[in-house]
Amino acid sequence: MGVAVFGNVTLDVICRTVDEVPRYESITFDHVTISPGGCGSNVAVGLGYLNVETYLICRVGDDKAAKLLRETWKRFNINQRFVEVAKNKSTAVSIGLVDHAAQPRFIHTPGANATLTSENLNIQNIESLNVKILHIAGFFVLPGLLDGKFPEKLSQARKAGITTTLDVVYSPRYWKPEHLWPCFPDLDIFFCNQKEAFQLTGETQTEAAIQKFRQFGANTIVIKKGADGCYLDSPGFVGLIKAPRVKAIDTTGAGDAFAAGFIAVVSKGEDYIKACELGNQVGARMVTTSGAIGAWSEKQQ
Repeated sequence: MGVAVFGNVTLDVICRTVDEVPRYESITFDHVTISPGGCGSNVAVGLGYLNVETYLICRVGDDKAAKLLRETWKRFNINQRFVEVAKNKSTAVSIGLVDHAAQPRFIHTPGANATLTSENLNIQNIESLNVKILHIAGFFVLPGLLDGKFPEKLSQARKAGITTTLDVVYSPRYWKPEHLWPCFPDLDIFFCNQKEAFQLTGETQTEAAIQKFRQFGANTIVIKKGADGCYLDSPGFVGLIKAPRVKAIDTTGAGDAFAAGFIAVVSKGEDYIKACELGNQVGARMVTTSGAIGAWSEKQQ
């Protein structure tokens, strides 16, 4: 099965280790990783690494950053026919400051991502390419989707027999949960991490958050719980699926690696438990490297 990934892409500059950022003083750090980032790119690269036929739907600028992204996507055999250039916009850039707890903080400019809208997703076009899974990456960092029109795209995908998955990503600037709820009835699989689940629902327990999602029409729900693995709520299984224990140095991109592993398994027609298991494995591997695609890129060198 082919997979289409619709979402945000960035040039990432990941700096570690940075614990404090004083306002009027310079800081130093020991390690820097410059690579493609953004949820859409991260998931697509992971799928490419896992030998899944992948189409990336995104917007970039006409600049050197876009060239670097495109070169990496080509290396991972990602089909770029739906990558568009936004006029008079730069490619998005994120600077990540990773602390001793392996947690990043980001300084970000959305760039061309801000121009990506529902109109850039043509369901008939991807259906004609035998795409059977559509993943929406970084819903809340794509302001162009928060106009009430996107649920119709999910409805079209369902009618075309395309399985849909969506991951949110917390963004204080665009965090408007009311735009997410109408997506649920025609969405097959919903991903979020535990913190996002609690922020979206106001609950403090995983099961209670899931019940809230169900009230809005959610179908299969996967809540990523970091080192503890993930909680799957699906018709065939409900419960925690544990992740392997590793020493983390940078958690950037771990959730996107999980999504890539999960989707890769589903694309082969296997069940959601196996999908969660591979998602946990590749997510754990990602946190042992620097940057959002470090685990994939090391194998490509």
